Amino acid sequence: MTTTSPTGPVLLFDGECGLCNRVVRRLLALDRAGQLRFAPLQGPSAQAYLRARGLPTADFSTLVLVPDWPANAAAPLLRTDGVIAALRAVGRPGWASLLAVSPRFVRDAGYKFVARVRSAVFGPWRTCPLPRSEWTARFID
Repeated sequence: MTTTSPTGPVLLFDGECGLCNRVVRRLLALDRAGQLRFAPLQGPSAQAYLRARGLPTADFSTLVLVPDWPANAAAPLLRTDGVIAALRAVGRPGWASLLAVSPRFVRDAGYKFVARVRSAVFGPWRTCPLPRSEWTARFID
């Protein structure tokens, strides 16, 4: 993985979660324009960002979308707000709109339920498969 400083949105995700890694791979496949970058929450760049923002550094159940990496001036988008922004970034505004119709408290309740059961249902991400060569530069750390 690279440690270059990309610009634009960066999705911070649980790098040890099977579901999360599957979602990241799907977003990579959907994002033909290469708009979205990724970093595991456990990595040094994500940990530094979380500390600087006063966000929990050991809660890997919350997806965080940083809209303007590396400037980091905009507020981070958490849970389903981050999912909606990620879908828009990869060119799926219709999917984002379908999700955005529900009130945040309803969306996030569903998100938190999935976050609680994801390890039991999907298991951990035990191996780090080699990403496609064109995807490598889209990861931080």
